[in-house]
Amino acid sequence: MRLNKYISGTGACSRREADAWIEAGRVRVNGAVATLGTQVNDGDEVKVDGRIVGARAQQHVYIALNKPVGITCTTERHVPGNIIDFVGHRERIFPIGRLDKESEGLILLTSNGDIVNEILRVENHHEKEYLVTVDRDITGAFLAGMARGVRLPELNVTTKPCRIERAPQRPDRVFRIVLTQGLNRQIRRMCAVFGYDVRRLQRVRIINLTLGGLKVGKWRDLTAAERHGLLPQRTQW
Repeated sequence: MRLNKYISGTGACSRREADAWIEAGRVRVNGAVATLGTQVNDGDEVKVDGRIVGARAQQHVYIALNKPVGITCTTERHVPGNIIDFVGHRERIFPIGRLDKESEGLILLTSNGDIVNEILRVENHHEKEYLVTVDRDITGAFLAGMARGVRLPELNVTTKPCRIERAPQRPDRVFRIVLTQGLNRQIRRMCAVFGYDVRRLQRVRIINLTLGGLKVGKWRDLTAAERHGLLPQRTQW
């Protein structure tokens, strides 16, 4: 198979983009710098910018879990209810980011440590969306204040501006919020500044991934398109 077809077939880019990468010397096959005429055979190792693409890369595990309340996002196996034992995967995996014990919803786990910082890095502005239920009626002032950014004295930081709106299913006490940062217990702390207590917090989206029909406590492998959509400019999948 021609190299450009092989690379584009992994979902990393188009054939034209693959040609540009090859011409720029960014692609190696079995350790040798590739050319536009390079052919790829089964078992060959193809790397772009030093990172494996294609069949070899599929050895890594990438899963989405709908975490239930009560599970702790830690790799420390001595902690009761730790997420690693809960999933029970045969491979050595770890969570990307965290949801606090009282929260539920979408969390990613992987065996590929190279991607963790890319997804968590604040300056990449990756979106995370939550559905939040609070203990009393939501006001316009609350929504506006949350959207502007909230000073959190205990963390000595002001949160970044965010998108927030009432949830159609129950606009009096449920809202959707989209964040691009991940401070410790951020939403709960933000709500507390305005005198609200969070009764339920569910993450429903990370970048391009949504919970969809994934039931609480269940997990599934990411598709190739989902993996590529998480980091469309990178090829470490």
